[in-house]
Amino acid sequence: MPLITMTLITLPLLFAGYLLGSIPSGYLAGRWLAGLDIRREGSGSTGATNVLRVVGKGPALAVFLVDVLKGAAAVLLAKAVLDPLGVGVVLAGLAALAGHIWPVWLGWKGGKAVATGLGMLLGLTWPVGLACFGIFLAVLSLGRIVSLASVVAALALPLLMLGWFADQNLAPRWPYLSLALLTTVLVVWRHRSNIERLLAGTEPKLGAPKP
Repeated sequence: MPLITMTLITLPLLFAGYLLGSIPSGYLAGRWLAGLDIRREGSGSTGATNVLRVVGKGPALAVFLVDVLKGAAAVLLAKAVLDPLGVGVVLAGLAALAGHIWPVWLGWKGGKAVATGLGMLLGLTWPVGLACFGIFLAVLSLGRIVSLASVVAALALPLLMLGWFADQNLAPRWPYLSLALLTTVLVVWRHRSNIERLLAGTEPKLGAPKP
C-alpha cells in the first residue's frame, strides 16, 4: 500500500483512538451520580480507583469496564482496517492511552491509563493482557493497594510481551515490544506520586476509611 494512502487511512484511526480514549467516564460518573467534579476529590484522578473511593463500587466497576472497552475498541477498529501486527495498530492503542491520560474535554487532565491500557493489551494480544491482569489481581489481593498492583503489572508487561514472542522472529514484532516499554513508562510516570507515598508508607489501601 502506498505511503500516502497508508497515512490517509491511519490518521483517522489515530484520531478515533484518541477520541475513544478521551471519553471521560470517571468524570461523567462523578457528575451524573454524585453531582461533583471527581478531579477535585480524592486523588484527583478520573480513573476507577478514585471513583471507587469517592462515589462507590457500582460506578467504579462501570467506569473500569468502559475504560477497558475504550482501549480495546481503538485497537480492534485499527486491526479491522490495517495490518493486525503493524505499526498503525500499535499507534492506535497509544492514541487511546493518550486520550485517557490527556482528554481534551477535561483540560488535558485524565486518568492513569491502567484500565485503558488493559483494554489496549486485550485487543492487541489478549494472553499478555490477561497475564498482566492476573499479576495485578494477585498483587492487589496480597497488598490491597491498587497503585502497587498497577505498577508491578506495568513493570512485568515488557517481560510478558517478550515471552509471548519468544519463539517467533522478533523483527516484525518490534512495534509491540516498543509499545510494552512505552506503556510501562507511561503507567509508572502517572503513578509517581503514588510511588512516593508507597515509599513513605502512606499510600491508602483498598477499602480503607476515607481520611
